[in-house]
Amino acid sequence: MAKKLREETRESPGRIWLFGLLLVVATAIAYLPAWNGRPVWDDKAHITAPYLRAAHGLVAIWIQPGATQQYYPLAHTVFWIEQKLWGDSVLGYHLLNILLHALGALVLLRILARLRIPGAWLAAGLFALHPVQVESVAWISELKNTLSGLFFFLSIFSYLNFDETRSRRAYFAALSFFFAGLLCKTAIAPLPLVVMIILWWKRGTLRPRQDVAILLPFFGLGIVAGLFTALVERVFVGAQGAAFQLSILQRCLIAARDFWFYLFKLIWPAKLTFIYPRWQMNAGDWWEYLFLFALIALLGFIWAGRAKFRAPLAVTLIFLSLLFPALGFINVYPFLYSFVADHFQYLACAAPLTLIAAGIRISLDSFTSAKKLLQPAVYAALLLTLGVLTWRQSSDYRDIETLWRATINRNPGCWMAYSNLGSLLSERGNVSDAIVLFRKALALWPNQTKDHNNLGKALLQEGRRSDAMEEFQAALRISPNDSDTQNNIGAAYLQSGDPDEAITHLSSAIRSGRGNADAFINLGNALLRKGEFDAAIEAYSATLALPYDHAESHYSIGNAFRQKGQLDDAVLHYQLAIQLRPDYAEAHNNLGNAFRQLGRIEEAIREYETALAAGPGSVLVENNLAWLLATAAEDRLRNGKKAVQLAEEAVLSTNGNDPVVLHTLAAAYAENREFDKAVSAAQDALKVAEANHITSLIESLHAKIPLYQSGLAYHETPSSK
Repeated sequence: MAKKLREETRESPGRIWLFGLLLVVATAIAYLPAWNGRPVWDDKAHITAPYLRAAHGLVAIWIQPGATQQYYPLAHTVFWIEQKLWGDSVLGYHLLNILLHALGALVLLRILARLRIPGAWLAAGLFALHPVQVESVAWISELKNTLSGLFFFLSIFSYLNFDETRSRRAYFAALSFFFAGLLCKTAIAPLPLVVMIILWWKRGTLRPRQDVAILLPFFGLGIVAGLFTALVERVFVGAQGAAFQLSILQRCLIAARDFWFYLFKLIWPAKLTFIYPRWQMNAGDWWEYLFLFALIALLGFIWAGRAKFRAPLAVTLIFLSLLFPALGFINVYPFLYSFVADHFQYLACAAPLTLIAAGIRISLDSFTSAKKLLQPAVYAALLLTLGVLTWRQSSDYRDIETLWRATINRNPGCWMAYSNLGSLLSERGNVSDAIVLFRKALALWPNQTKDHNNLGKALLQEGRRSDAMEEFQAALRISPNDSDTQNNIGAAYLQSGDPDEAITHLSSAIRSGRGNADAFINLGNALLRKGEFDAAIEAYSATLALPYDHAESHYSIGNAFRQKGQLDDAVLHYQLAIQLRPDYAEAHNNLGNAFRQLGRIEEAIREYETALAAGPGSVLVENNLAWLLATAAEDRLRNGKKAVQLAEEAVLSTNGNDPVVLHTLAAAYAENREFDKAVSAAQDALKVAEANHITSLIESLHAKIPLYQSGLAYHETPSSK
């Protein structure tokens, strides 16, 4: 029977290509809800940051650990290329992930067909459409998984060619694919062990020279890459501290529980969650040992039966090997909030899914009379069910708010979901709801600085400075040298108008963490407030050597130069900011201001128009543009009708309470020859200006009102430049 089944796995190239096309289409359809899913969680840290988008950034990706979130240079090179191809449009990122995943399933099919394993078609379909894969495929960041996974399968396929032909070309192809995969994600480091297990399964033995020694270069690459990644996880990512201080016994208990957790999710993929609860491993609880004893019993049972059935032992060993980097023996940052994640078993699941598929195929073949009808019906029903589950699961990845709310719904004890959802709502201006979420996060995990800081910043947004300071002080009690906390305290003092106290705390923040770019920016702002222009420029410039949004760095430097009166230098830095971020509305506006001060009015108008296109509804930009369109010295630059439209929108946005905007509206009406309205708007502006004692504006309005009353518009004096 087994021989017959193996012979039946030899398929024609035409059938393989047809199945491949169907599998790609089915996978794409199953992931349709995620096609335009907005970036979630750390996606923005993987989509190439502005300061890495130039050619020097590509070099930094390869030679500078810490330039990217993790040192996976080939994966980040692909992100770099993607950013060039489709910018920040998410569709391209998602379609590439889906395509890589489907291609990986096809190479898996070729591997299983070469090994003549029954049910190879079904196994490939299960791998492609199983909902545990959604986290790896729908999450843009996990290009690391789909790309390294494709290289993983290509390496194994090439090595199997080498095993049969002893071709040097096939050997070096396998080694090259493995090396490329390691540069995408070192979770594939157990590949040579997987190859050895496959070879043992094929032959029932391993030849020391032909099967083991020949794999030593693979083992060497995998070990070096794994050790380096472990170092990066600790030093650059932060996988260290009290949360990672686990005993060997605890790690063994975690590993055993992980094994059964992942296996159960493959068999019954219910309540799949972006972040699962973090188990509290207590070696004193007897029931914790049940998972370990069950795993030992399973290994003992399948070991005893290896002479007759090698497949169960081979599958279990491959599953454990590929899970090993995530079983708890090596510190990885996600263990801070959970010991398990669906994307950890992206490749590992291929082994048990193959065993399941083979079992289904063999069982169906026992029904000889109904084989031709039963087999496609069962396959179709199973794959359709998984496809529907994948569709539903991928809808969680439409946007970050949906994902965090779904996580909270399935894991109400997830402090991180409350924290990150709170940060999202705070950025959107929904501060009151954000505060509630930060308090929930702190109730679940009180001794962490992040949410004391988050809560403090949210309270500051509500103007509750004393309450905010209490949260910052609570954060300092937990981590006395925390750079972020000192930065937040400094920013609070700056906001309250005390730059000297702000400088004290911001300087402390910089001493505690030289890589804290936000502290340098805030320090520059404080120094600028005091008129210490050169010191401010020096602080801003320090961020250019750090992983940071250098567009903001150049924008801040430009502001300092403009206030200092060095307008040409200001223009240069605003332009550098815009090169890095073309839609930077504030930089376009301030570049317009600098051009206006230089007398380059036409260029100023162009920059204001670009700023308004990038940030519609900005009162500041509407006012600036309306003023120039109403008052420019050159007739060809003025446009009274458009000036009125912009100024009226600005007045509506400010409820008629901003005297500067009313002043602009008056000038716009006059240019549009609506002098009665011009006089009325100017008088309204004068009342508000007098109520607020704005002397310079009062004098300007007193000079312009008679002009409007006499039927004349106000125009600027032509620049001498």
